[in-house]
Amino acid sequence: MLATLYESFWKTEYWIPSGYTWADLEDSDGIIYPHPKDLLAAIPLTFVLMVIRYGAERIIGLPLSRAMGVRDPLRIKATPNRILESFFWTQSKNPKKDELSHLASQCSLSVRQAERWFRRRRTQERPLLSKKFSEACWKFLFYSTSFFNGLLIFYNKTWFGQPETVWNGYPKQPLQPAIYWWYLLQLSCYFSLLLTLTLDVKRKDFKEQIIHHFVTITLIFFSYSANFVHIGTLVLLLHDVSDIFMEACKMLIYAQWSQARDIMFILFALVFFVSRLILFPIKVLYTTSYTFLTNYQVFFGYYFANALLMILQGLNVFWFFLILRMFYRFLSEGQVKNDIRSDIEEEDSSDEQLTVIEQSNGRLHPNNVADIRVRGSLKNWPVYH
Repeated sequence: MLATLYESFWKTEYWIPSGYTWADLEDSDGIIYPHPKDLLAAIPLTFVLMVIRYGAERIIGLPLSRAMGVRDPLRIKATPNRILESFFWTQSKNPKKDELSHLASQCSLSVRQAERWFRRRRTQERPLLSKKFSEACWKFLFYSTSFFNGLLIFYNKTWFGQPETVWNGYPKQPLQPAIYWWYLLQLSCYFSLLLTLTLDVKRKDFKEQIIHHFVTITLIFFSYSANFVHIGTLVLLLHDVSDIFMEACKMLIYAQWSQARDIMFILFALVFFVSRLILFPIKVLYTTSYTFLTNYQVFFGYYFANALLMILQGLNVFWFFLILRMFYRFLSEGQVKNDIRSDIEEEDSSDEQLTVIEQSNGRLHPNNVADIRVRGSLKNWPVYH
């Protein structure tokens, strides 16, 4: 049964042009071609990356956050309460007035005490700035390493400067070991991001991130299996480069380096626009949708690949719209402020402010004032991939 399904799924006419069979892509005489089974190595590598990330965030991210002046406010923990805790996790983290009144009577509390309990409990669940900084630091390190290693591998390839030549000799294009390992690392990265998505700082575009990761993983797997590796490398490189600037800008926001933050935001917006909205359509989408047809007849893999690429581009347009809104605010206010996307848990920054006031007995400590400014004015920094 499984063998039949496997054979049906990998029918030659679905994934490679007419006139070729999978037998043409078998390794021979020292020439190696991509095979789907090669990517099984991504499974253990995914968990290795997760371990490396855990170490990098603590060994590099946290010390760097302190060195750059990132400060976490002290938080008052909510008093243990079984009834309120159950409601918090099963019903709502922000109950309505009538619900607060009912809960308060159940727990022999005043409505104000119940309201304060939920405020403190929400605050406990919010990620600390140091955690957000460390997460951004890890992604900055990974995207930088991946992008510059990619440049070293591909800069002397003909199709790196002339994308239309990616189809020369297709599908019988031998696989180089360096490209295989780079591809494997990319796949493992997105697997790890997908697995840790619920553990990472949650964003308002959580659904878009899931779609993005699924589309990217599918594209990597399909492009490797059907030997669309050359065009696949261009897709990944064009998307990695803007991520470097984005993660750097996030770190500067958390550290409140205002001048460097504003400069980095402008660079990020420019790189995002050029790489994803100019080069990606002109160099990649045109090549996959039009140039391909000058050499080969269409088959299912052609439609499948282009459909995924168009979904990816749709996400790019959506995210750039958010960047434009943020850029408009930057021009009108003179600084990166009121970021568009925020952590879901931090939509109401007043919770944090009230907690700090309570903790300080009505007096704001200088360190906490800085934290409130970040959480209030810069809370919605967008995260694009």
